[in-house]
Amino acid sequence: MTNFSKLGIPAIMLDTLKQINFIDPTPIQEQAIPVALEGHDILGSAQTGTGKTASFAIPMIAHLLANKKSSALVLLPTRELAAQVLEATNRMLGNIEKIGSALLIGGDSMIKQLQQLKRNPRIIIGTPGRINDHLSRKTLNISATNFLVLDETDRMLDMGFGVQLNEIAKFLPKERQTLMFSATMPRNITDLSRKYLRQPVRIAVGKENAVANNIRQEIVKTSEGTKYNDLLNQVNTREGSVLIFVKTKFGADRLATRLSKDKLSSGAIHGDLHQRKRERVISDFRNQKFRVLVATDIAARGLDIPHIENVVNYDLPQCPEDYIHRIGRTARAGAEGLAINLLTPKDGAKWKEIYKLMNPSSRDKAMLSDGFSPVDSKPLNSNDSKNAPKSKRPMRAGKRKVELETYGEVETGKRKPKARMTSHNPFNPFAPDKKAVNKQRRERFSKAPKASEYVSYPEFELVENEPKARISAPKAKMSDKKSFKSFASDKNEVKKPRREKFNKNAKSFGSPIRSQNKAKAKRK
Repeated sequence: MTNFSKLGIPAIMLDTLKQINFIDPTPIQEQAIPVALEGHDILGSAQTGTGKTASFAIPMIAHLLANKKSSALVLLPTRELAAQVLEATNRMLGNIEKIGSALLIGGDSMIKQLQQLKRNPRIIIGTPGRINDHLSRKTLNISATNFLVLDETDRMLDMGFGVQLNEIAKFLPKERQTLMFSATMPRNITDLSRKYLRQPVRIAVGKENAVANNIRQEIVKTSEGTKYNDLLNQVNTREGSVLIFVKTKFGADRLATRLSKDKLSSGAIHGDLHQRKRERVISDFRNQKFRVLVATDIAARGLDIPHIENVVNYDLPQCPEDYIHRIGRTARAGAEGLAINLLTPKDGAKWKEIYKLMNPSSRDKAMLSDGFSPVDSKPLNSNDSKNAPKSKRPMRAGKRKVELETYGEVETGKRKPKARMTSHNPFNPFAPDKKAVNKQRRERFSKAPKASEYVSYPEFELVENEPKARISAPKAKMSDKKSFKSFASDKNEVKKPRREKFNKNAKSFGSPIRSQNKAKAKRK
């Protein structure tokens, strides 16, 4: 293995690297640093904990030392990762030269960031959202920034940051050097990266989407009712710090509170916390003030805390690539670590996708060949029709009966036809054609009998013996004015006794109806 002195690094930096115990480069550093020093764009991928930060930070500092008027921009997806990269960069800088740096992240004081920008820093590290805020306010000028770094490329190029990156690229010069690094590199991300790279060099160390060999993976099959008790059992029987990943922010707070009640010192971190509290939680966990940290996927990328020995997936991630980043928080810098997955029957589909991601060519083989890793490679199947009761077994497609109602008729044994898009209603193509419906209505009314054809009934008689007045003749449409008038007069006669009865009752209760009737009589 070569040392850093053989990679072409400036002699001024070698002493500083020795002081921070950078003696032998990792495989990704050994391959990426010489290529970056030559000025090539890089699309690099390597396993978690292999030193990708130094792979772009060392060439970046060397570039700034060689070009006095240039500056560099480093974009990261989370605030914690940005602060960590700034700390690592400042350690590599040491006292070489006064190269200022600024941290521009959301949730931090804007006044503090403006004071940093007044010092004309040459290294700007931040998140895309806050960088765009400064660009829109014209408090940041990156027209001379010819060195760009995108860390955690797969997350930076997804739907959340794609628009923001396009806005930032408009302010950057076209002639620049761009470095992209990540632990996972899906095919769609590789295609998207071509928009920002210029004849890049692809560097891949180890297998893509692979877990480090020094991480043991264990699966605990459980249920929703016994999941928390199994978690307590795993935490109490393990040694060292524990990082627990959950799905939601509310779930992180709730689980941390529940663990504290069970006498387990714990804290929670998620996106809803203020920046100061997030920094305090990370600092306390780094200083081992509490043993268990419950986090969402905000802590899944780049968090480098050496004493994390156990990672527990209380909830599986929504994205399979995040699984590799999650368990990569342990076994940092060659150490050993343990990843525990609590799986319930409803996690079968997610676990199957994770297994396919890590084993694309040999799906039926064991996940780990290591005999000391008790991992069951068979994915849980929540839709197992063999073990299901007969009443809940899914029916075959051929035996399924579909009923289709068409104008009162029911046809069995036929599938419902697919709806076709028509040009009658472009906003809702599957809506009925109103013109055709109106045409059918006109045809139906044209065939209806005319008014003269209706049967005329004699005058209606009132039935007085019933408790409620009703009309003895059946309902019918009136064809002449005479019958209509007789119907109206009979209707008034029906209402008259009811009105008198109501006024009589109201008079006994002192209702103002009596005075109203007197006023009406005077007016007449």
